[in-house]
Amino acid sequence: MVTLTRLEADLFALAGSVPDPELPVLTLRELGVLRAVRVRDADSVEVELTPTYTGCPAVEAMSMNIERVLREHGMREVTVRTVLAPAWSTDDITAEGRRKLREFGIAPPRATSAVGPVAMQLGPTRTRDAKAAPASPAPQPTTPTAPTAFTEPLRCPHCGSAATELLSRFSSTACKALRRCLDCREPFDHFKEL
Repeated sequence: MVTLTRLEADLFALAGSVPDPELPVLTLRELGVLRAVRVRDADSVEVELTPTYTGCPAVEAMSMNIERVLREHGMREVTVRTVLAPAWSTDDITAEGRRKLREFGIAPPRATSAVGPVAMQLGPTRTRDAKAAPASPAPQPTTPTAPTAFTEPLRCPHCGSAATELLSRFSSTACKALRRCLDCREPFDHFKEL
């Protein structure tokens, strides 16, 4: 574990307080994309940022906002580097971030019991998670790794029901899917598990 200097800790807190441009209800710290802040000299700093996925269009806006905030607090030179390894995962979202997503009307990603990549299965556009079984069984993986087992159901952020259906695998951003609650009938975004 790397020990931060007092200045690095302060700058990390400042950079971490920058709102995510696509989900302004979350800060970059709560989203878990801010990885490190290293002071190079008295007024020069390097920041490491990991996007939610390679090619995320919000990285440029995140970088500019971090640079602006740190310059406002006395840093003459701010370098923001995109770091792809280790890759970001939805496990990096803090408990506070998950709470804020839910309160904002977005279902947070579920915790998984799988270690490694999240299993992906292609299927029909609309699928029901509860109340009804799929029309045909899901294909079984051919690799020795087991499919991802979610430790909790996907719940509607409006009423808390676990009876939801997928309307579209993509929503307002590539990180989210569009779902609908089968009980309260409200549509909602779901931050997809990665």
